[in-house]
Order: sequence, then C-alpha cells, then structure tokens
Amino acid sequence: MRDSFPALPSSALPSLATTVTGTGPGLLLAHGATGSIEGNFAPVLPALAAAHTVVAPDYPGSGETPVADVPLDLDALADSVVDAAVRHGVERFAVLGFSLGTLVAVRAAVRHPERVTALVLTAGFARPDDHLLGLIPGWRAEEPPALQPHLDMVHSLDITADLAGVTVPTLVVATTADSLVLPEGSRALAAGIRGARYAEIDSDHVVMVERPKEWLKPVLDFLGTLPSSDGKGGEGE
Repeated sequence: MRDSFPALPSSALPSLATTVTGTGPGLLLAHGATGSIEGNFAPVLPALAAAHTVVAPDYPGSGETPVADVPLDLDALADSVVDAAVRHGVERFAVLGFSLGTLVAVRAAVRHPERVTALVLTAGFARPDDHLLGLIPGWRAEEPPALQPHLDMVHSLDITADLAGVTVPTLVVATTADSLVLPEGSRALAAGIRGARYAEIDSDHVVMVERPKEWLKPVLDFLGTLPSSDGKGGEGE
C-alpha cells in the first residue's frame, strides 16, 4: 500500500525547473547560492544517476526557473525543493546539499521527516561566519540581478537549532582548502547532528567540479549503505 504523506505547504515561490535522471532510490539535489544544478553538479550527475533517481531542481533565478516575486526564505526554499521531487513522483529521498543547499537539506529533513531518508552535506554551514559575511557584498555586486536574492537571504540564515532534530543517516563532507565557506562550518554540522559521518577533501569550494572522483568516493559509499527507499515513483526522464 502506498504511504500516506501530509500535504506540502503552499509556497509563493515559482515552481522549480527540474530534471530527473536515473533509476533507483530517490536522491534530491540542493545547489549553492548563485549556482545551478549544471554549474555545481554536472561532472558527478552520471555517477549519481547510475543507481539513483536523481531529482535536480534549480532555485528561483537559476537555470530555467523564473525569479521569485517575493524575497527568498529558507522554509519556502526547502518546501519548494521537496515539492519538485514529489511533483515528479519521487515521494521519499535522500537530500544532497551543497553550500547554501546544506541548509536547505537540513531544513527539509526537519520540516518533512516523513519524506527525507538521509542527508549528504558538502561545504556547508549552520550559520554564516564573519568570513562569509564579509565576502557577500563583493560577491553580490558581481552577480546578475536574478541571482542576488540568493545572497540577500544569507545574513539571516541559522539552522543551529535544527541540527538536534535531524534523525536520519547523515554524511558531512568538508572542503579543507575552501576560500568561501571555511571547513569549520562543516565540522559544526557534523558535531551538531547525532551520529553524522564526517569526511574531508583537500579542495576549494565547488569540490564536485574540482575533485569529482575524490568527492564521489565517500558519497557513493555512504549512499550504498542506506536501505532502499520504497518511495520512488518511476524511472527518470
């Protein structure tokens, strides 16, 4: 019998443009601020899709998703990412978040525990430190208007209180040569989530592009330990 899930909250954000590839247990991607699925995950998508149904939504302003008419906030973004999977028939899934996407992933796990089966958190943080906040003005000035809302939300982000509520298997991957998000952010995530596994890679921020094979090793090993989800709704496109 199909599981019964509560209705997702309504959102003022536009429906996220989403690609679905592969077959197997659901794997929902959450990309970084001012990034995109293509820009953050392209080198590793084939390997991820080899054994998973990979759901890959772009945030408002990224890829083919229109800019939102309202300011972005973490709850709405997490709900919209989850909705992207559900709309494509994938009802239960691990969430793989990168950078800003780690906060999206954790918030999704706390808000939708009946759907999220595991977390993979790469180059993340629970709240922005002074180093990151100091980079935001110059970073924002270099981005097109469509992507600036991603950065406008960063100063208010704080998922510290969410970490104790994460009960699913979690892997945290720190990027130890990261010039944007310092590895202490990942270490704080791992320390705050009970039973989290932790790995380090000597890489700058976008490790999936810079060191894809090194990143895939711990990630695929971790995903391979998870029980198969019964919530996948069919083959990818």
